[in-house]
Amino acid sequence: MAIDSFEGRQMLPEHDLLIVDEGHELVDRVTSTITGELTAPMIAAAAKRAGRLAATDQVTESSEFFAAILDELPEGRLNGIPDSLSLALARVRDSTRGVQTELKPASPEDNDGARQVARAAIDEIFENTERILEQRELDVAWVSKDPRRGSVLRVAPMSVAMLMRDKVFGDRTVIMTSATLELGGSFDAIAGTLGLRGEGAPEWRGLDVGSPFDYPSQAIAYVAKHLPAPGREGMATETLDEIEELVRAAGGRTLGLFSSMRAAVAAAEEMRERFGKDSGIEFICQGEDQTSTLVRVFARDARTCLFGTLSLWQGVDVPGSACQLVIIDRIPFPRPDDPLSSARSQAIARMGGNGFMAVAATHAALRLAQGAGRLVRRDDDRGVVALRASRLLPARCAGFLPQQLPLLWPTTTAHILMPPPPR
Repeated sequence: MAIDSFEGRQMLPEHDLLIVDEGHELVDRVTSTITGELTAPMIAAAAKRAGRLAATDQVTESSEFFAAILDELPEGRLNGIPDSLSLALARVRDSTRGVQTELKPASPEDNDGARQVARAAIDEIFENTERILEQRELDVAWVSKDPRRGSVLRVAPMSVAMLMRDKVFGDRTVIMTSATLELGGSFDAIAGTLGLRGEGAPEWRGLDVGSPFDYPSQAIAYVAKHLPAPGREGMATETLDEIEELVRAAGGRTLGLFSSMRAAVAAAEEMRERFGKDSGIEFICQGEDQTSTLVRVFARDARTCLFGTLSLWQGVDVPGSACQLVIIDRIPFPRPDDPLSSARSQAIARMGGNGFMAVAATHAALRLAQGAGRLVRRDDDRGVVALRASRLLPARCAGFLPQQLPLLWPTTTAHILMPPPPR
């Protein structure tokens, strides 16, 4: 849908009505689609594809020069393009422009598949390079260090609200559904990110149809306030002790949602060591197999625990006794150094708004609601959502975040939680 709307390529049939499920994800999906990226291997690969049809030595040389400059830059947001990087990008742009000219077919017969693939690869490099060099006012550029891909230069719009207004909502009826479109009793926050607020916004209305579940009698929200705040050294012993105690009380049946893969792996390995092979409780971790396979294993065996990160926070549907405990290791705020989140927060603050609440707290609220929603999937489900609440939680979030959870029965006392299930 995003490619169809924003890149001018018809991917969808003609339609008057668009229905988007999990609509809270739409902004992130669209942002991801229109994020441009550039790496030295990408440039070199494009040169290789075009090498049989055009002279690409200069493109290859520009990729090597670009790699040398990019590798020296620290990870993080670029507030302006450094002169050295600007020079490297200009070389890439100019060399690919020359190849674009050479790749133009002399006749329709010359425009075969190989030429089209080569042109597409070169065009992508040229367009991304030019986009980064232009640095439009609302674009954010940053460098990330990928363990597999090396240094990556990315550029994305700070906001897609106006694009969404024009390209998605402009000429059709759109229905968006999700359990987490409403925040703080209002749809306004999500509507703002979609371009549905302010002057010229299209008409819209929000409808909360309620829930079929009786949350206070079906589930408990246990907030472990006594645990230490997360640190850089990894999980504290007290936190691991708490996870062990909760899993033993549940007899397995645990979905562990962690803020990083490192934390998920460390917790799974520690629990395997503590429980041993004779306990009958198995621990599987995201990354050990395809996520869909791991979820099936988890759903099949009630004494299995599944630990993982972001993609398990939503979309996992395991009703019944296989999932009776959901552990959330920390409130899922975005990283303070996340380029897009920090840029959006600063922009809102410059306009006199509360950037932290509008961006970081809203992000955390959505993730928290999605994570807690993994527990109760039908009207006879029972269980506990256990959340470690940092004592460093900003006071301004203390009232906002709990409102985003399902209305579970709240407690800060672990002793009243569920007894071990019968063997």
